[in-house]
Amino acid sequence: MSRSARVARTTKESDVLVELEVDGSGTSTIDTECPSSITCSTRSPGTADWTLTVRTRGDLEVDAHHTVEDTSLAFGQALREALGDKAGVTRYGNAMIPLDEALTLCVVDLSGRPYLVHEEPELVELIGTYETTLTRHIFESIVATANITVHVKVQSGRNAHHIVESQFKAFARALRQAVAPDPRLTGIPSTKGTLGS
Repeated sequence: MSRSARVARTTKESDVLVELEVDGSGTSTIDTECPSSITCSTRSPGTADWTLTVRTRGDLEVDAHHTVEDTSLAFGQALREALGDKAGVTRYGNAMIPLDEALTLCVVDLSGRPYLVHEEPELVELIGTYETTLTRHIFESIVATANITVHVKVQSGRNAHHIVESQFKAFARALRQAVAPDPRLTGIPSTKGTLGS
C-alpha cells in the first residue's frame, strides 16, 4: 500500500501544492520562489528518502513568512495523511547531526499529539534573506498539522547557517526512522490502540 498524499492549500496569502511519497527515492522538486529560505522542504528529501514535490506561490512582496508557514502547514498535513493510521511504523526516531562545528539532536514521536520543544542559541537575524526566527515557526507549523511530537535541541554551534541546516537535517533523519516499518509489528504501536490522525 502506497504511503503518499497530495495536499493543495490556497489562501489569500499563498497557493501551495505538496505531493509526498513516504517510501520514495529521495528526490525532490521544490519551487517556492524563495530559494534562499532554509525550509524543511528544501533540506529534508535526500536525508529522509521520501519523494517530495512542492510548489508555492506566496505574497513575497510582503515577506517570506506566509510562504514558508503555509508550505510547512501543507507538508505536515501531507505527512499525516500519507501515514494514515500509522499501523506498523517504528513510531519513534532520533538523530544527532553534525554540520562542522554545529551539532543538533532531534527526537520524533508519531504520537498523534502536536507538541514542540525547540532550543537553539540566539542567532543573527538574517542568513542572506532568510529570517532565522522562521526556523522555530517552521517546526511549529509542521507539528501542528502532522500531529506529532518533536524535540529539537542545538547542542553546539557558532555559524548560523550550520546551526539552522543541522536542525532540518536532524529532523529529517529522525522522521525517517520514525516512519520506517517495523517488521515485528502488525498493528498500531500504542497501548491505546491509536496514534490519532
